[in-house]
Amino acid sequence: MRKLIMTAAAAAVLASGGAALAAVKHTTGTVKTYDGTAMSLVLDDGSTFTLPKAFKDPGLKAGEKVRVSWDMSGKNKIAVAVKIVK
Repeated sequence: MRKLIMTAAAAAVLASGGAALAAVKHTTGTVKTYDGTAMSLVLDDGSTFTLPKAFKDPGLKAGEKVRVSWDMSGKNKIAVAVKIVK
């Protein structure tokens, strides 16, 4: 019984580690370029994000300060949300 509990506890710890690595990240910066046709956003620091097909443009333009919530998909940063910050 004790072995079963320890095995289950170890499995739970290992499983939760993967969830922490998959957490959405956040980046704040200034828009360098936004291309609604190519669905891409580049910040002034060179960070490039791919925008989802269902992305609704909140009025992005060069020089606008934004907060991007994103996740990795392979080697690409995929924006989950983009919010203009004041």
